[in-house]
Amino acid sequence: MWNAKRVYRIYRLLKLNLRRKGKNAYLTGIHSRWLFRIKMNHCWSVDFMSDALLDGRRFRLFNVVDNFNREALAIEVDLNIPAHRVVRILERLSAERGYPAFIRSDNGPELTAAALAEWAELHGVILDFIQPGRPMQNGFIERFNKTLRTAILDMYLFRTLSEVRVLTEYWRAEYNEERPHSSLGDMPPVIYARQKLAGDPHWRWY
Repeated sequence: MWNAKRVYRIYRLLKLNLRRKGKNAYLTGIHSRWLFRIKMNHCWSVDFMSDALLDGRRFRLFNVVDNFNREALAIEVDLNIPAHRVVRILERLSAERGYPAFIRSDNGPELTAAALAEWAELHGVILDFIQPGRPMQNGFIERFNKTLRTAILDMYLFRTLSEVRVLTEYWRAEYNEERPHSSLGDMPPVIYARQKLAGDPHWRWY
């Protein structure tokens, strides 16, 4: 007769008792920190995208999103966007809005370069890198990238970089000022920020 003890003994003899791997305990705490949005300009998420012109030349897009209200702060388009160009883009945005507390990104070479690290240290900005191979730890920018690709990159054929820049900038304005976001109570990012500012006189952009 087979019973639980005999099954377990045979199980052990056949060396089927493989150790179960436990979950990494640190993931929960880090994940909650990555999703936390305290106020506008607290954390920006950045990422690169790529596509091609009709003549086959590849171009890149560097996207910057404010995690608090999902506002698209910049969509920079060029054939190549090295680290020093990334620094100039972030400095331009910071001159308009103030420096963020955090910038969240993956571990791409432009984003781990010394030039960006030096800029961040100079201005007290913390570079918050996600774990390799876990893009959804930067979920706000990943969702934005998907929307941008569906609405623009997959919808049009581009002959020049100027066409890409014009269309993406027009779309960015519409995305920020007109397109409702379900996570923001069906309000566009800019309207959501204005209501926050109007409802709380002590609430600041940064």
